[in-house]
Formats: sequence, C-alpha cells, structure tokens
Amino acid sequence: MALQSKFLLYIAIVGLLALMGGIFWYGNQDAPELEQVEITLTNVEVISTNTVTGTSKLEVTFLVKNPSDTTFTVSLIDYQLSADGQSLGSGQYSTVDVAMPGRALFTSDAEIPLKNTFELEKSEVNDEIYQKVLDEGIVSFNAKGIITTESAWSTIEKEFDSST
Repeated sequence: MALQSKFLLYIAIVGLLALMGGIFWYGNQDAPELEQVEITLTNVEVISTNTVTGTSKLEVTFLVKNPSDTTFTVSLIDYQLSADGQSLGSGQYSTVDVAMPGRALFTSDAEIPLKNTFELEKSEVNDEIYQKVLDEGIVSFNAKGIITTESAWSTIEKEFDSST
C-alpha cells in the first residue's frame, strides 16, 4: 500500500509540472506577435512655461501601431528625450497602476497616439537649447527607450529609437 501511495504522489507531481510547463508554453505564444509593436515619436510641443521656477512642460506624442493579430496594451514607455543631439532628460508614459481593462487596447492594425507630459528644467540643460525649445527652433527631437506591451498572457519589452 505504501508503494502505491508513493507512486501516485510521483504521478501527481509529474502531472502538475507538465501542467505548469503547458501554461508557460501557451503564455509565451504571444511574445513574437507582441514584439511587432511599432512606436514613432510624432510630436513634441511646449504646453506651458514657468519663468519663476525655470521649468517648461512639453507634450510628447508617440504613435503606437499594432501590425499583428494579437490585442495588447501598453503599460510603460520609458525614454530619453534629446533635441538637436543634446539630452533633455528622461520621461515616462505609464499606465502600470491602471488595470488592463482600463488601458487603451491595441487591436489588429490599430494606431493610437499616446501623449505624455515631459517636464524640462532649465537648470538641467544648456541655456541655449532651453531657449530653442521654447522658441520652437529645434530641428529634430529624438526619443530612445523601451516600450512594454502586455497581452492577457505575456509581457515583453522592446527597445526603440525614433526622431521627429
């Protein structure tokens, strides 16, 4: 009887491991399709300036496209913003604290602009580049970073580098 109990226990453990492996395998089926996400920096514009504190708020717009058949959401865009080759600092678009049903859904062939407020501090950058940003004299903005996409089963991070 004891041998039969041990055998049954071993069979149950092997079955449980097989089930967990199957869930892991199924969950990773979306990863190649999630990696097809396309992100483009489309616009950067000044929305407000505070001359007392020496800060300006910029609206950074990314166009995110889903060329795959898998529906996903974007939970995080972490990026470094530069203007005419000079770093302005880092920014982050985040919906990590929002439940998946409350986020923008990227269905097949969807293109959705995601806007983020970037705070530019005069003390952090060159005075000349700060003034060019305010005067809208920047030739090209560049964003380089990582986008995190999530489906019901998978999460992936993909690096990007995009210019206006």
